Amino acid sequence: MRHRTVTVAAICLASILLVGFGLPEDGSPPSAVRAGIIEPNPRAAHREVPRDPWMPRPAEPPPGVLIGRQVAQRGPYISVQVNVDEFGINIPGDAANEPSIAIDPTDPNKIVIGWRQFDSVESDFRQAGWAYSHNAGQTWTFPGVLEQEVFRSDPVLDADADGNIYYYSLTYDLHGYACDLFKSTNGGVSWEPGVSAFGGDKAWMAIDRTDGIGRGNIYLAWSGRQQFTRSTDGGSTFLDPLLNPVNDTFWGTLSVAPDGTLYLVDRWFNIVRSTDAEDPGVMPTFSLVGVADLGGYISGWGEPNPGGLLGQPWIATDYSTGATRGNLYVLASVNPPGSDPLDLMFARSTDSGVTWSEPVRVNDDPPDNGAWQWFGTMSVAPNGRIDVVWNDTRNTGQVNLSELYYAYSTDGGVTWSENTPVSPVFDSWIGWPNQNKIGDYYDMISDSGGANLAYAATFNNEQDVYFLRISDCNQNGIIDDVDIAGGTSEDCNENLMPDECEPDCNGNGIPDDCDIAGATSQDANENGIPDECRLVFYVDADADGLNTGANWGDAYNSLTDGLAAARCSSVLFEREIWVAAGTYTPAGPGGGREATFRVSNHVAMYGGFAGGETTLDQRDPSIHAT
Repeated sequence: MRHRTVTVAAICLASILLVGFGLPEDGSPPSAVRAGIIEPNPRAAHREVPRDPWMPRPAEPPPGVLIGRQVAQRGPYISVQVNVDEFGINIPGDAANEPSIAIDPTDPNKIVIGWRQFDSVESDFRQAGWAYSHNAGQTWTFPGVLEQEVFRSDPVLDADADGNIYYYSLTYDLHGYACDLFKSTNGGVSWEPGVSAFGGDKAWMAIDRTDGIGRGNIYLAWSGRQQFTRSTDGGSTFLDPLLNPVNDTFWGTLSVAPDGTLYLVDRWFNIVRSTDAEDPGVMPTFSLVGVADLGGYISGWGEPNPGGLLGQPWIATDYSTGATRGNLYVLASVNPPGSDPLDLMFARSTDSGVTWSEPVRVNDDPPDNGAWQWFGTMSVAPNGRIDVVWNDTRNTGQVNLSELYYAYSTDGGVTWSENTPVSPVFDSWIGWPNQNKIGDYYDMISDSGGANLAYAATFNNEQDVYFLRISDCNQNGIIDDVDIAGGTSEDCNENLMPDECEPDCNGNGIPDDCDIAGATSQDANENGIPDECRLVFYVDADADGLNTGANWGDAYNSLTDGLAAARCSSVLFEREIWVAAGTYTPAGPGGGREATFRVSNHVAMYGGFAGGETTLDQRDPSIHAT
């Protein structure tokens, strides 16, 4: 393992963490009362340390594991497996969980997901797995792990404003806990060597993408007292860890506000703020500004996920340009008063975290029905829409059988949409590696057109990582199927895509396939494109007109010109090239053997014309050879 420099303070911190985060080992609750709730402590058993050696994947798939490529679908929601082999096929016998996602803001087609990779479920030895997609998550490439046979956990990914992707990863050596930061400049295809970035258990990361003086700053925090560092040079160097004003902030997440202010929330919903962390010229200072009340407390090691958390607290800021800009939001799966084991709760601050709204229950199932809403995850779109997902047992009545659910808010979290299931049922108790949990969190990034989620599930009868796009194609702030169900958008072909998002080549306000089905347009060749949208390019070596390809008299003399014109025309239209009798070569008569025609997809080319025909059925290739 690579040598790293660790400060004495970091070594002492690691020692405290190893004996149960410095909390009572008998599990007794602390005396402190946070937000009016007396909370139990994290269990000392939750330690990100290796017990087993690395083991390779088994030669044969375990019984019951599916080896085919798994695409899990629930209605219009399609989850694509990420940890697949070179053929897009599930890799049997491994486990993948606790994913984090990053998207290149300069090219949203480039998405990277990292996770805890267990090559064999017979071992608890995890590594830093990752995969990338350069087609917006339709397909994924899983090159392997960042460092072979190096213990790594708690992956966190983020991107800077220039499109660089960063992977923050916990490891463990003779000195205790430490974290490294890896950087990719090519959309996750490859990574630069890791840089020592201090760190500890349950680390998190946020990168400043504002236009202020902190643009490009990388902020890192982890569980414990001395638990923050910053890089102002793209991850090349980091500050020695700084003290947090709150004792033992566990399981925290970070958010950078539009004005560059940095926020942290911990498992007790303490809100820690720094207004000067953005300034590279000063040492950051922090203050405890408030405590959010979520009507309960975060608990771990519950029945759906026996060896892990049931979710972490999420904090996010609103970047929209409307009245909610700058709002601060907190969400978590919490244990509420009463018999209900877990609810998804939300609170909002409009004054930079000082005061908070009353807690709002996001899940709309009946109270006290015994359902678990766990792994609550939140992100906020640039238009202010708040997206939330979670695992939910409401429909199964069994703690180990969950469905992924989704809800959103367009009014700053005052009201929430009807809850929507977006995945099939999965069993969170199967596929465990030698560590009985499915990780500790999911991760999501929202844009104005929808939400992009990385999550773990067991659709293959083992733990795998999936990518799900929850779409808002018309960007009206309402997710597509809810848009249609509520009547704010029409869906003439009942494919759960709003009509305004469908191809409409003739611009008559009716999607092309509905146009044809309703006989308002004809489709003589039955290719799904109205006949009036056909674009025909004419080619005739003997034509002596304007050489525009618009008709037989003005036909292109060169087939190369006809192909280029078709290639550059609108893809909404049916494109055809009609070629009159004759012999055509790429570089004209006598062209070299290296010359080729560049033929594009979705362009139909027909020969056999004399020149002058108006329909395809008038051509006769037996007489007019082309």
